Amino acid sequence: MMDVQELIDRAEITDAITRYTLAVDEGDFDDLDTVFTADAHIDYTESGGVVDTFPVVKAWLAEALPGFSRHRQHSVGQIAFDFLPDGADGRDAADVAAYFYNPMRVSDGRGGEKIVEVGGLYRHHFVRTADGWRSDRLHEQVVWTRGF
Repeated sequence: MMDVQELIDRAEITDAITRYTLAVDEGDFDDLDTVFTADAHIDYTESGGVVDTFPVVKAWLAEALPGFSRHRQHSVGQIAFDFLPDGADGRDAADVAAYFYNPMRVSDGRGGEKIVEVGGLYRHHFVRTADGWRSDRLHEQVVWTRGF
């Protein structure tokens, strides 16, 4: 049975995932600072992106995403939480998987646009920090694509 603190933790982590999708969709990449730890490891290789530390990936997102239409809209569905015992550094942690659907408009190469779609799971490892829950690891697992 969940206690009140676990419900609060789940809500705070869900809010961080929402901030992530809004920051990416709206191009407010500095808002990602409220989602990730400064040393987070992020892996977008399954969708053709980069794998590196948060500062490098943040700069890559700011450079790469404007190639897509500014009309981006993630949808996040089911979120599964696995809260872990305190780690070696004494911090609370959680492995979190969140289903996503991400349609994006891109140039069709003939002066128009087409829709490309990606579906998969965001696999985060969150840690409780002095500033709240932050992801220190993200792996974007692509399950399917369409329109590429």
